Amino acid sequence: MSRTVIITGASSGIGRATALQAAAEGDHVALLARRKEVLEEVAEECLAAGAAGATVLVADVADDDAVAEAVEQALRERGHLDAVLHCAGVVSYGRTEDTTPEDFDSVVSTNLLGAANVARHVVPVLRGQGSGTLVLVGSLLGHINVPEMTPYVVSKWGVRALARQLHIENLDVPGVRIVHVAPGSVDTPIYGSALDSAGGVNTPPPPTISPERAARAVLRHAHGGRTPSRSVQTAWSNYLMLLAFNLAPPIWDRVVGPAFELASRRRLPR
Repeated sequence: MSRTVIITGASSGIGRATALQAAAEGDHVALLARRKEVLEEVAEECLAAGAAGATVLVADVADDDAVAEAVEQALRERGHLDAVLHCAGVVSYGRTEDTTPEDFDSVVSTNLLGAANVARHVVPVLRGQGSGTLVLVGSLLGHINVPEMTPYVVSKWGVRALARQLHIENLDVPGVRIVHVAPGSVDTPIYGSALDSAGGVNTPPPPTISPERAARAVLRHAHGGRTPSRSVQTAWSNYLMLLAFNLAPPIWDRVVGPAFELASRRRLPR
């Protein structure tokens, strides 16, 4: 029987790449995002790539009731969940005091509260089955700090904490695995569609990896058998930045702002 995998954020970026790779492995993919027409396109691509089946789940992960209904729909159709891969996310730019309340709420609601909503409805299913994996896609920015991305950084630090909490709360069911995957800079549309209070053109800062490479990491740890729950990075460059952040915080704080501005931000004329 094919594995059943729910992928959130499946309409673009890491989520879409993950869905296509899961499809190529013969999984039944349940694609969750807000835009039905885009999900239907992805579903067709997944079937063409070899998916055993494709289910479209239209929901905003920030809406707890919608997430509950989507998980129930997947269970009605398949009766079992092997893995749930939470890839949905949004980003914003701007100084903390310049970020609108609406933008701050949107980022935290999607990235952090969305992850909590998914976990709230998925974990009981996995525990009831006695097996299955929940992968929360965080970020390198859930381990380090950069300026002018406060809502995103706060949300991703929260996702990492959430994954750790879920890990210790589910140790009593060895077959249930919680995995936190932290990509660094990934070349996806998230930068072009960023909420921006600072007025700029945003690009992924180097070194970047492709969404396909990030997706491979997500799937590798989603189907890792009975290996322990864990938190993983997607590139060796992440570890270099973590080392700099942890070993020399005063230097990091002085250098990261200008470096980040140079690498990924271009101001628009006022």
